[in-house]
Amino acid sequence: MLMINCPWCGFRDETEFKYGGQAHIVRPSQPELASDKAWADYLYMRKNEKGNHFEQWCHSSGCRRWFNVERNTVTNEITRSYKTDEK
Repeated sequence: MLMINCPWCGFRDETEFKYGGQAHIVRPSQPELASDKAWADYLYMRKNEKGNHFEQWCHSSGCRRWFNVERNTVTNEITRSYKTDEK
């Protein structure tokens, strides 16, 4: 079981959260000019790396805010969590 540190509420059990996928996905800057390939890459293509991975999580049973987590996909260790507007 993971203990996730919500930036607003502190450490909570993972059952209070919903996983939102890979973090830091950048939307095409000019959507009306983007090719079908660019849209497909934006919508569907995700990294599946071993090691540290940046993810989005929502504290759905708490403050209901979205934030980012850096988690090691091999050990499940969470290195840090931070608000979405932080780097």
